[in-house]
Amino acid sequence: MAAKRGPFAFYFGGAFGAGLVIIGAGLGISRIGASAVESMSRQPEVAGNIQTAMIIAAALIEGATFFGLIVCMLFNN
Repeated sequence: MAAKRGPFAFYFGGAFGAGLVIIGAGLGISRIGASAVESMSRQPEVAGNIQTAMIIAAALIEGATFFGLIVCMLFNN
């Protein structure tokens, strides 16, 4: 016998997954920003290179975040 699930379980799963994706992305981007600022303060002569690498890494995290959110929204139905 399969347990009967109501619509709450489906909505909760999608919302919980979206929340986890956002928390992970926020932690990752904040970690990148903090490390980049610390590196720029230690070596200001390479600040441009560090900033470029930081923006690329943040964009990759955002891409993965959007993918995770879309998957959560699609499987929420």
